[in-house]
Amino acid sequence: MHPRDQTIFALSSGKPPTAIAIVRVSGPEAGRALAALAGKAVQPRLAARALLADKSGQPIDDAVVLWFPAPASATGEDVAEFHIHGGRAVLAALTAALLEFDHVRPAEPGEFTRRAFENGKLDLTEAEGLDDLIHADTDRQRRQALRQLKGLLGDRARDWRREIIEASALIEAGIDFADEGDVPAELIAPALARIRVLLDDIEQVLAVEGRSERLRDGLVVAITGPPNVGKSTLLNALARREVAIVSPHAGTTRDIIELHLDLDGYPVTVIDTAGLRDAVDPVEQEGVRRARARASDADLRLWLVDSQAEGDGEAGLRQWMGEGQNGFWVIRNKVDDVVDPRAVSAATGWPCHSISAANGRGISELMTALAQFAAAHFDDESSLITRARHRELLRDTADALGRAVDLPEHSELMAEDLRVAAHRLGQLLGRVDVEDILDVIFRDFCIGK
Repeated sequence: MHPRDQTIFALSSGKPPTAIAIVRVSGPEAGRALAALAGKAVQPRLAARALLADKSGQPIDDAVVLWFPAPASATGEDVAEFHIHGGRAVLAALTAALLEFDHVRPAEPGEFTRRAFENGKLDLTEAEGLDDLIHADTDRQRRQALRQLKGLLGDRARDWRREIIEASALIEAGIDFADEGDVPAELIAPALARIRVLLDDIEQVLAVEGRSERLRDGLVVAITGPPNVGKSTLLNALARREVAIVSPHAGTTRDIIELHLDLDGYPVTVIDTAGLRDAVDPVEQEGVRRARARASDADLRLWLVDSQAEGDGEAGLRQWMGEGQNGFWVIRNKVDDVVDPRAVSAATGWPCHSISAANGRGISELMTALAQFAAAHFDDESSLITRARHRELLRDTADALGRAVDLPEHSELMAEDLRVAAHRLGQLLGRVDVEDILDVIFRDFCIGK
């Protein structure tokens, strides 16, 4: 029997021990397994109490069971749910009992959602939204993922694809009736009008910057600067706990340390990097190299300087980061009194904040500024596009529609471009030629989803 025709089961709730654990079963043997273990038939979509027992009659648990016959289920297959007490021994006994049935096996990661996709319960954009929802760490990530799960992009893509197919039908009819005088022109004109409207609609979606895609990964902020200016102390102050080693000796931080923050619902990753200097020690040299590479990829770099040291750190910033780069803030550490950042910014040319990482002065204001920066960075939560895959396929669709609009006198070429556009939207929805990416997407799901 093919693995996709087998019945699968998995724990769909939290890791035991828990008060209640939910074991989900999906596939053709789900109904038989439920009736055998519960010792009775269960009415569809009605919770029933049952004393579960294995094939030998050995009791397993006093549980609540549910039965969802196909196709009215989450996966589109027969689905049974066992709500059991969440002890490890109870779960192990139920697992052993399920394995006694033929063609019943543990589910692989994401297999329940993949079966739902294959049975038309959701399209690929909705499945991606579910994955994002599972992995959402902040409220704004949750809201974006939920919009995708509800079909924000998929519904629009289905409408676009339907319009393209209808326009393509008009073009194909014009080709078929090419010998009928004015018939081709009468058919091509309304088709072109539809294509232009569609192209404008898709171009408007693509015009929104790719910041919704970045919301999935979050904003990256790098703390950089010379050695021993308080970078690790600042990281600990932002975390409100000790995540980095603080030492008076220069070069203590040799590798990159990451801190994940939720700032007003925006995911922010702060990285503490090795002090930037001309190191002699090979290990520190590697740390400096990694620090420079990671800082160059960050969305925002905080250049930390010791306000009590000579100079304002501007020379070091220009030496290590170069001239004319955006995305830098100068952070003046070890200040006794908070200095007006506008005065320092005017002197250095970069936005500036004054803090004392050791006693917490100015940290709250810095975190507020970081949250405001994140809000500006992810300024459009209504974007339909949340993944690079979406943008690439929509760009291909728009390009094909653009070529079709430019070739009204070549109906055969127009028809081919419309077929390409419809095919790209089909790939977006996961309905054509996406087998090679399905494994990549669904393997990121947890087992039981």
